Amino acid sequence: MYDEKEYNKTAEEPYNLKNPPPASSSTVKKVMRSMKTKDTKAEVTLRKALREIGLSGYRKNWEKALGKPDITYPGKKVAIFVHGCFWHGCPKCGKQTPKTHSQFWIEKISRNRQRDTNIILKLEESGWKVFVFWECEINKDVQTLAKDVAEFIQRTDRSIY
Repeated sequence: MYDEKEYNKTAEEPYNLKNPPPASSSTVKKVMRSMKTKDTKAEVTLRKALREIGLSGYRKNWEKALGKPDITYPGKKVAIFVHGCFWHGCPKCGKQTPKTHSQFWIEKISRNRQRDTNIILKLEESGWKVFVFWECEINKDVQTLAKDVAEFIQRTDRSIY
């Protein structure tokens, strides 16, 4: 729906999610537009590792679960989020905030982290087991992460189907 206030933003107004700062170059613009939100390399790598140890039967970005987890085992109430280190502010690898429009990025990543926390708490309050795996963890040792999921599922119920 057309929103005249949003359409007529002036340059003096602060940047926000609906009015992000302009890309600093055409290269940056191209890179930002190419960023995936689904089926990222880390997600694909983790799903492959889960299948390799016999954990198929998951749902990708299952819309019936709060927050649309990247990988969900609905019958087991297991939700897995694969967080990109930059977008979710990884505390483990310390990705740097861009120097251009740094205040915008600090606020955006902070909002992402707060949203993540709220979703995880609500899922856990509803009886879900939530795993959060960081991109850097997946790149380092995906097999161990997949085994952690398998061990949890096996402890709760031998059958995953």
